[in-house]
Amino acid sequence: MRKTNDNVNHSQENNEDGVLDLIHTVMHQYRSMQYQALRDGPHDITHMEGKVLSYFGHYPGSTQSDLAKHSGRDKAQLARLIKGLRDQGLLDAVADESDKRNVRLTLTTDGQSVLTTLRQQAKRLNTLALKDMASNEQQELLQLLQRVKVNLDAGS
Repeated sequence: MRKTNDNVNHSQENNEDGVLDLIHTVMHQYRSMQYQALRDGPHDITHMEGKVLSYFGHYPGSTQSDLAKHSGRDKAQLARLIKGLRDQGLLDAVADESDKRNVRLTLTTDGQSVLTTLRQQAKRLNTLALKDMASNEQQELLQLLQRVKVNLDAGS
């Protein structure tokens, strides 16, 4: 009897399901390995917290409303994430000069350090994931995944 990975459906009839299951499994493994670098340090952050740090790293001085528009996430969920990151000392907030109701958010030194660690780990994992894959194979994989995304976008 052939051993299979429970997360991957190997039957011929359900090949489409197997592809998406495998994409999900690969991304879960990637995220787990990416955040492992932070688990032993003072900042054990989640994937969503990492996304928030990344946003404010790219757009310093943005507001929670800016993030909500960009991400499409619920404002209450984002408020909790931002509060947690501020409590950990990873985000700093300053009242907007022209509208005191708005708070401008930027990364603290610790926040920038966490984001740098995440980016370094992502680069290392990208290299690991594509190891022994020729340039043309990497390009083909990228094109195939882009086609999957286009197909899903067209269906929504």
